[in-house]
Amino acid sequence: MQRTVGAFSLTALLLLMGCGSGKQNSPVTNVPPPVTVSVAGTQAVPLEISAIGNAQAYRTVQVKSMVDGQIDKVLFRQGQDVRAGEMLFGLDKKPFQAALNEALGKLGQDEATANNSRAQAARAAELLKGGVMAVQDAQTIEAQAKSNTATVQADKAAVETARVNLGYTEIQAPISSRTGAILVNLGNLVKANDTTALTTLNQITPIYVTFNIPESNLRSVRAKAAGQLKVEAFPPNEQNPETGTLTFIDNTVDTTTGTIKLMATFPNLQKRLWPGEYLNVRLILGVDLHAVVVPSAAVQSGQDGKYVYVVQPDETAIARPVNTSRSYGQLAVIASGVTPGERVIVDGQIRVVPNKKVNVVRTNPLPQGREMPAPATQAANVSGAQE
Repeated sequence: MQRTVGAFSLTALLLLMGCGSGKQNSPVTNVPPPVTVSVAGTQAVPLEISAIGNAQAYRTVQVKSMVDGQIDKVLFRQGQDVRAGEMLFGLDKKPFQAALNEALGKLGQDEATANNSRAQAARAAELLKGGVMAVQDAQTIEAQAKSNTATVQADKAAVETARVNLGYTEIQAPISSRTGAILVNLGNLVKANDTTALTTLNQITPIYVTFNIPESNLRSVRAKAAGQLKVEAFPPNEQNPETGTLTFIDNTVDTTTGTIKLMATFPNLQKRLWPGEYLNVRLILGVDLHAVVVPSAAVQSGQDGKYVYVVQPDETAIARPVNTSRSYGQLAVIASGVTPGERVIVDGQIRVVPNKKVNVVRTNPLPQGREMPAPATQAANVSGAQE
């Protein structure tokens, strides 16, 4: 009898504890989860293509000697900005000056001989008219005069060559540019057109930036290219871009990558862009004045694609599929699925149960402007393409 009463008491106690536990938990499951929302709106959003670009010198010149000689002057510092025509290297002039003097001396000698030959030819012509000289003798004298005159012309060419070679001893910058490392130092012998350059010059004002875009964007770029499309390039770890214009579209699509090469020209007056540098690039095709936008944080990815949680007037959250066309800073541009004025959840989605009520604790305004571009380490991302 005592065992029966004890078992009944234990069972009753467990039932009471279970009922009590149910009373404590049931209110918790019915509390709507707190969420933060933002109101979809419209903004003027640029139609743009984002890519990773590479800066290239506007012009590159490998400085080499045009004559054999010895370097006796180096008139610039490595990494110095130089103007076109500024002297960079000087070669020993003495052998070239001697060659010029020799050519001038031979020219003078041959000119005297030619003058004498022409005088003899003139006298022979008079004697021939008087019948005193044979025709054959007169022709021989005239031919010698012409030969001596031709020798003078050759001497003049030799003098000009010697003078040009003497000028080559002063190696000048052909373009306004920035010098590279000095590769052949003072006292070294150099050969004409040697494989080793003396230094390399890079013109960086202006400067080129090359980048690739998918071939699917080629048609829209070509349609607007006549209007000098604006291109922005972001130096690494900088938020303010350099602005240039699109100046070149390659004539062939790369079949291995499905991309096409573009090139933009930047004034680069502040020298913020540097040859060989990787840059974030934006090609701006125009502006969508009435783009529907929501914060990027509102867009979620599921098995069936992208969706957002829309809060209905009765505070019920529904999952709605959306199509996004591109991103703009911290905003996602909505092609379909959301209309301006609707509230979308931007924080707290993990606790939301579709078609259940939520507790809106805060409403954030739409972000403005752009966020800092990501470092230039990824492949090209086309913002204007369908995401």
